[in-house]
Amino acid sequence: MKITEAANEIQSILQLKDPPVAVKLFRPSENIPSDIKLIERKSRYCQFLMLARHGETLLLTAERLACPAAYAAFGFSLLPEKISSGQMLHVLGLYQTKEAAAYTMATMPRLKANTVSAIAAGPLEGFPLEPDIVIVEGLPEQIMWLCLARTFETGGRLNFSSSIFQCCCVDVTVVPYTTKEVNISPGCYGTREATDLPPEHMFIGIPMSFLGQIVKGLRRLSKKAMIKARGKSVYHAHHQGKVKRKKG
Repeated sequence: MKITEAANEIQSILQLKDPPVAVKLFRPSENIPSDIKLIERKSRYCQFLMLARHGETLLLTAERLACPAAYAAFGFSLLPEKISSGQMLHVLGLYQTKEAAAYTMATMPRLKANTVSAIAAGPLEGFPLEPDIVIVEGLPEQIMWLCLARTFETGGRLNFSSSIFQCCCVDVTVVPYTTKEVNISPGCYGTREATDLPPEHMFIGIPMSFLGQIVKGLRRLSKKAMIKARGKSVYHAHHQGKVKRKKG
């Protein structure tokens, strides 16, 4: 399936406000195209994805990555002591104790050192490279349909992994990249503080290997199940019944 076709169908069927974002993780052995613009200033990874969602196709290197937690997530370096010890997250008020914060950071999925040399991201439509991950930001209902589209053909259950910290770099990039499975995230402190993410939005990370299957599932779901669910006929019948009973 062509990437542009997939991007258009996902956005149209789900009625997404913003386009799906493509992410390519460059291995050290891979050549980085010279025509991909390097992000102008140091930014957090979640801000990098925000720019991609707004239409820019950019390259992020270790030198331009501002967030130390994301730096460690991509294997660029070890975590600073103030984060690994739990001190910073405890001071921020995210955890009751330093120990709880330290435990969270100790169990955080990360890429091994020298796995990635740089990252490119941009709108999925027209993305010039073969992505590793496709990230969609949207309402819970929209993310729900993407999850259901993943299991539409095969059935089964999906298991999601999140510590509600490092949403963009870990939950919807590193986790789907390493597990080869979709993962969702409700967001995190850093993403909500540093980007324009609306309070009601969340994320899903989709391995490229599932993109075609998910688009096919969405097509089928949009013909019947999605129409019925969005029409809320059962709710309206129930509500009208309540009104009639009150009047009677």
